[in-house]
Amino acid sequence: MRKALLLSAMAVLPGAMAAPAPVPEPTGPQATVIAGGTLYDGSSARPVLGDVVVIGDAIVAVGPGAGKRYPGAKVIDAKGMVVAPGFIDPHTHADAFIWGKTPQERLVEPWLMQGVTTIFSGVDGYGQGPGTVKALLDHVDGGGVGLNVATFVGFGAVRVKVLKNDDREPTAAELDQMKALTAQGMCEGAFGLSSGLFYAPQSFSKTPEVIALAREAATRGGIYDTHQRDESSYSIGLMNSVAEAIEIGRAAGLPVHFAHIKALGADVHGKAGEIVAAVEAARAKGQNVTADQYPYEASGSSLVASLVPRWAQDGGATALARRLETPAERARIVAEMAPNLVRRGGPNAVLLRGEGQPWAGKRLDTVAADWKVDPIEAAVRIILADQGRGSPIVSFNMVESDIKLLMQQPWVMTGSDGSSGHPRMYGTFPTKYAKYVIAEKTIDLATFINSSTGRAADFYKLDRRGYLKKGYFADIVVFDPKTYRPRATYLEPALTAEGVRTLIVNGTAVVEGGKLTGKAGGKAIRHRATPGTCPR
Repeated sequence: MRKALLLSAMAVLPGAMAAPAPVPEPTGPQATVIAGGTLYDGSSARPVLGDVVVIGDAIVAVGPGAGKRYPGAKVIDAKGMVVAPGFIDPHTHADAFIWGKTPQERLVEPWLMQGVTTIFSGVDGYGQGPGTVKALLDHVDGGGVGLNVATFVGFGAVRVKVLKNDDREPTAAELDQMKALTAQGMCEGAFGLSSGLFYAPQSFSKTPEVIALAREAATRGGIYDTHQRDESSYSIGLMNSVAEAIEIGRAAGLPVHFAHIKALGADVHGKAGEIVAAVEAARAKGQNVTADQYPYEASGSSLVASLVPRWAQDGGATALARRLETPAERARIVAEMAPNLVRRGGPNAVLLRGEGQPWAGKRLDTVAADWKVDPIEAAVRIILADQGRGSPIVSFNMVESDIKLLMQQPWVMTGSDGSSGHPRMYGTFPTKYAKYVIAEKTIDLATFINSSTGRAADFYKLDRRGYLKKGYFADIVVFDPKTYRPRATYLEPALTAEGVRTLIVNGTAVVEGGKLTGKAGGKAIRHRATPGTCPR
């Protein structure tokens, strides 16, 4: 009878995913005890010394002496270690790993070695590229992916499918098609609509178009995740952009999440307080508004997105390259690139990336001097060499006072925005710990863990994840507080982190003794749309 009641209760959990296998009450070797660690449960509560017991993919006991009931269990000695829920990264560009050609790639090592057990993809409006939400999540559930994956349906992916890269508004029929694609993504398991309104062709959209698609996500219980239209003074300005994102959420009736929140560029430095005030005002009115943040002073983008005016990108990369080879249009583009370079901190603040390229690892001013041209001309040559596709960069354009103020807000989560060429892909979580917890004491350890676990789980309503609690999925990190640190740098961005001793994903040990085991424990995390809003 008790078992039947338990199963019945689990069946009615809103948005619940498949439950862990029923947990027996054995006392033998099928249990694993993480013993004697300093337990941070994912909230902001003070830690306790104790054990975590895992059977199958579930946590069955937590607390002082919890392991004593399981004689004969496998024991992981965690004395002197921090034991916490596996970290949750709400904003990643990990697609190349998830879809990797080799089993090693699909383990998603950069995140595992930081202690991350769950990531979100489909961010910045890019969605799943040519695929679908269903295809991605089915691929993860097919096995071989090292960690859990959740995703969004991308506003940009939807727009490109219907409008290509054109700078125009959709017709009524085209908007209906875009709404249908958004609904499809939500019904396939997306957690909401992501946008990257800073980037062309998404930047060509007007606010009502975004609201129309966001309503489709809202109808199905989703959220609106946005790389907002302007983090600086490129178009509508930082604070107008913050107001637009909040208005989209209010008008569409769904929570708003700011991706990689920041004040980018000297003309907006010091405005973190205004951002906080705007978010707090919305939250005071009952609106659910949150953000994530990476702990670096440099952003990662591309020369095209950072410097080239949006009108020149109408039609995509090929059209941009053609304009740059037309003298009159090139002159106009170059003139408009100059103030954008200032926003990025000037040519010395732009570190060029691009695997195998001769300029990779050099500052834009250095390359310009080597080529005996001005920095804008150097940038144009690089863009043309890349056929207008982007040309990755890292640019140093934030200040510590803004970073710290935003980090201290109770609605800001840790998020890597992990992408190749920037150390944040390999080092976000240990950097936040080593620099802002240990060295500078901007936040304490419990806050770091809460902002990296339970805070995200609560906002996204992840079923039984983000906390060390009985009955929760066994996503657990054990790290050495003395050695947990990043190794990735701006010049060597692809060095794995150190200090994670054990990492368990859905009960599978993917890291043991500080090294990958080669095992993959990841599962697809599917959002359950509001009942009655999707075809059966």
